[in-house]
Amino acid sequence: MPQYRAVLVTLSAGERRRLKKRARGGKTAYRDWLRAQIVLAAARGRASTRIAADLHVSVDTVRKWRGRFAARGLDGLADLPRSGRPRRISALERAAVVALACQLPAATGVPLARWSGPELAAEITKAGLASPISPSSVLRILAEHPIKPWQYQSWIYPRDPDFATKATVILDLYQGYYQGKRLRPGDQVISVDAKPPIQARARCHPTSPPGPGRPIRVEHEYQRQGALALLAALDVHTGKVFASTPATTGIAPFMALIGQVMSAGPYKSASRVFVIVDNGSDHRGKKAARRLRDAYPNAIMIHTPVHASWLNQVEVVFSIIQKKVISPNDFASTAQLAATLLAFIDRYNQTARPFNWKYTAADLARLLDRINAHEKPASLPQAA
Repeated sequence: MPQYRAVLVTLSAGERRRLKKRARGGKTAYRDWLRAQIVLAAARGRASTRIAADLHVSVDTVRKWRGRFAARGLDGLADLPRSGRPRRISALERAAVVALACQLPAATGVPLARWSGPELAAEITKAGLASPISPSSVLRILAEHPIKPWQYQSWIYPRDPDFATKATVILDLYQGYYQGKRLRPGDQVISVDAKPPIQARARCHPTSPPGPGRPIRVEHEYQRQGALALLAALDVHTGKVFASTPATTGIAPFMALIGQVMSAGPYKSASRVFVIVDNGSDHRGKKAARRLRDAYPNAIMIHTPVHASWLNQVEVVFSIIQKKVISPNDFASTAQLAATLLAFIDRYNQTARPFNWKYTAADLARLLDRINAHEKPASLPQAA
């Protein structure tokens, strides 16, 4: 019988620390745990036969990994590259799969909204682009690129002919500029909008609190108890929010909220108060701007471009309210809903801070350049 001499294993402090971490890790793969245990035991001077008995593996396994570590260090504990089975699907067939996935189904005459793995596999086989191929093979091919034709996202093409000009005015205000000049001391910038009518939904059974291993339980069915609107004005410089909860939106509720703002100290005496609004019916166009100026001569209405409410910072406040107050919706009445919304605004204002708005006019210019680099679809209606 041949006599085997155990390979001497010595560890540096760093190697020992990494191997111990690997051996004690709760999520370490078993193979990595086993190899770390073998090397650590070998470094303590234990014989290969004893290590094999302790870890319930063969002596050859122990000799293999202590030998690889002695020769290559930690890199020796990784698996060696394997050739694997030769690819059955040729490069040309794989390219055909990717090319088809990058087309809309309608362009190939297939009555589908978007591709799935099985639909792609069936169409590739039917069109003779490749030998019969399984959906799992199609998904593996697409994962290499990666292409996911079963996913989609919506977007909207800028239709306002003055999109860049209007948006730049707002973004410059957020950076402290107006018409190329620094804002004057005391100038105020407020962002105003209305959240669409919010329903008060009384759940048919009481909502139960969370418990160990159980989330909050909310009854699926509910009874509608009416709806109200939430109007909010955000001070861009301080982060403070003014709010009201009228029954509906409209010119009168909007002007009432503006009156609430303009009656406060810094806005009443400010030389200029910039009021950023979208194109809602209660503050749309030049008529609304004149109405605001007639009521408050120091107020200047700034409209966002069409379909660009994301430029209005108060939308961030609405997203916070949606997450922290409205969802899940369980209110016995509109009065309870209104009281909760206003109480949250008071709570929010106690620690309010301005948003760290980083999107600038330069960022917008780069975005529009990328959009314009693509051919504008001929089917889209032109802006008036």
